[in-house]
Amino acid sequence: MLDERDNIIIEMLTKDARTPFTEIAKVLGISETAVRKRVKALEEAGVIKQYTVVVDPSKLGYNLVSLTGVDTLPEKIFDVASKLKEFDFVREVYLTSGDHMIMAEVWARDGEDLSDIISNKIGRLDGVTKVCPAIILEKLK
Repeated sequence: MLDERDNIIIEMLTKDARTPFTEIAKVLGISETAVRKRVKALEEAGVIKQYTVVVDPSKLGYNLVSLTGVDTLPEKIFDVASKLKEFDFVREVYLTSGDHMIMAEVWARDGEDLSDIISNKIGRLDGVTKVCPAIILEKLK
């Protein structure tokens, strides 16, 4: 069971995973050692699963980001999801219960690159029946 201090630690680390434990300790009014123990407990409990870096795709030459719905033959869903995870241009893969069976975040250099990815890479995977890209215009949060 998480308490208010755990929630504050999670919130602070979510905003900046490099926040020093001394800074968190000051906000919470507890020792740095206490913060370390709480963070370790959150990690061991699987609440904190990883620390990561968020990058700007355009700074790396990817000017189009697409949330791409992928539909498959029912018996091929896990095979297709596994193949999608292998592509460097696919950054995230989710199995969903929404309009599409799989949602993938795809990074492309431009429209021609995205078209090639959709038509010649994802669209040609065994079991894929439909590919529906939605280009992200602006990330708000």
